[in-house]
Amino acid sequence: MEVRAGTGSIPIVSRYRVGVLASGTGSLLEAILAAADSYEVTSVVSDRPGVRALEIARDAGIPTALFRLKDFPDRDAFSLAIAREQLDHGLDLSASAGFMKVLSRPYFEAVGVPYVNSHPALLPAFPGAHAVRDALDYGVKVTGTSIILCDEGIDTGPVIAQEAVAVEPGDTEESLHERIKQAERRLFPDVIRLFAAGRVKVEGRRVHVL
Repeated sequence: MEVRAGTGSIPIVSRYRVGVLASGTGSLLEAILAAADSYEVTSVVSDRPGVRALEIARDAGIPTALFRLKDFPDRDAFSLAIAREQLDHGLDLSASAGFMKVLSRPYFEAVGVPYVNSHPALLPAFPGAHAVRDALDYGVKVTGTSIILCDEGIDTGPVIAQEAVAVEPGDTEESLHERIKQAERRLFPDVIRLFAAGRVKVEGRRVHVL
């Protein structure tokens, strides 16, 4: 069985290997770990020292690494170092669990596996860093979360899965974002399971679940 993404193919292994990138509290990482049945998290990389995501990984016995952009001559060198770290621990899928740095072309060229990310809106609506605030300001009645296959753009990759979240009267950015995060924590592990089962096929911008 194979996972097909673009023109490449990735052989299924007995335990599908997921490398996680994280920059914050680790709540999405916790959800990914809790659902790890057909896959395993082989490494956790962060760009910020002291974040809870690193503590969660260490407590679970998962190798961790810290790479700060300011310690590298440029973004390309930073991106390549992260790719090499993930590959050293085994990698079939890379998952951004709240990783707040943009990775450049050398990362994608080096890892050679799908790289998935979540976004707190129903893309292509409200891309960027302030998606929840932008949705509220626009006055939409429904927003949600999108799990996408990353490319070199920002929130521009093909959509793998989405879950809608209703905007309730009196919502603040914080209250709405929390409900979106709850949906994200349900949806993201399901997407990883689909990849682990070889059920994802990408044709251009269309992602098919087999």
